[in-house]
Amino acid sequence: MSQTPPGGGPLDGIRVTDFTNVMAGPICTRLLADMGAEIIKIEPPQGDHSRTRHPIRNGYSAHFAHLNCGKKSLALDLKSAAGHAAAFELCKRSDVVVENWRPGVAARLGLGYNSLSKVKPDIIYCAISGYGQTGPNAMLPGLASLAEARSGFSLAQMKLDKADKPQTSGIYLGDSLSGVWAFAGIQTAIVQRERTGRGAMVDLAMHDCLLFALIYECHEAQFGPSIRRSHVPLRTADGYMQVPPVTERNFRDVAKAIGHPEWINDKRFDSVEGRNQNWFKLLSLIEEWTRERSAAECEAILMAAGVPCARYRTVEEAMRDPHLAARGSIATVKDGGGEYRLPNAGFQISGATTHARERVADFNQDAEAILGGILGYTKEQIMACHVQPAGSHE
Repeated sequence: MSQTPPGGGPLDGIRVTDFTNVMAGPICTRLLADMGAEIIKIEPPQGDHSRTRHPIRNGYSAHFAHLNCGKKSLALDLKSAAGHAAAFELCKRSDVVVENWRPGVAARLGLGYNSLSKVKPDIIYCAISGYGQTGPNAMLPGLASLAEARSGFSLAQMKLDKADKPQTSGIYLGDSLSGVWAFAGIQTAIVQRERTGRGAMVDLAMHDCLLFALIYECHEAQFGPSIRRSHVPLRTADGYMQVPPVTERNFRDVAKAIGHPEWINDKRFDSVEGRNQNWFKLLSLIEEWTRERSAAECEAILMAAGVPCARYRTVEEAMRDPHLAARGSIATVKDGGGEYRLPNAGFQISGATTHARERVADFNQDAEAILGGILGYTKEQIMACHVQPAGSHE
């Protein structure tokens, strides 16, 4: 791993062969690309199916751009001799390989960790799946909505909402959590390799990522229900607010700010235990005040009094927040459909570039540069690997 120059990416010099698709895997490799790693995205002959996901602008998918900006594109038929040989050689010349096939697929293709580690012992190989590479559930379908259901996540949310059925799965938290956890696992393996010279297999299970997030639920599963101060939305005249008086100071400040200083000496609320026992009653009393005002007015009054609070915003509103512009939290990428704004990673590193890269590769755009430049293939060898462009990018 090369030293990071001032302003360079923390992962400059790291090459990744990326066999991922859908969301979890591409989120992981998008983060690696944001950090400066060279990502060679291997697409099937028909192209990554995300290239057809809406919204489509002038034939180009914003969904694909969001997940795959900063990566290079190479189309290979892994079932052909030439395509398989090229993929194998690329893996040998890479620091990291990432895939999210069902367990066993990589091994059948001859591109699994066991095969690659024999020819490159320091390879870091990350396999992302629904339930891990081993165990009775390993072969179960790994969709995020299924893992959310099986992990207990969906029913836990239903219980908190006091709903009569689980929420519709559409944000796919399992995918985003898995992508971030895979990114973390790869970084840990890179540090280990720097210290030991050894490669590693990173076995990422989406189900385990979701279960890790269920902290209070793991307590209840073993010790039964306990007092839990859930942060519920409070109605306003035009929307909703969050006003969780989690500390003694927060409670006193909110009581004064909304004109009820007498609550401070109310036996129901004048101690931590009292507020725990009467948490939802306290929130309902605060809601009587918020219902009479707009969310913006509530937020202004409470924040002026130092009370932690937030009004509920749409994503559109959040992305227009001047704070994000000041922090550089939103990046702009560009493809054949025009410009597209998307969030950067949730962390920044001083002296380094950690934002989304602007370039979005067309299908198979980098074939000649990768096959000829990295592998040293002749024109004839490159033609042997050639696949027809996909969809509207012919």
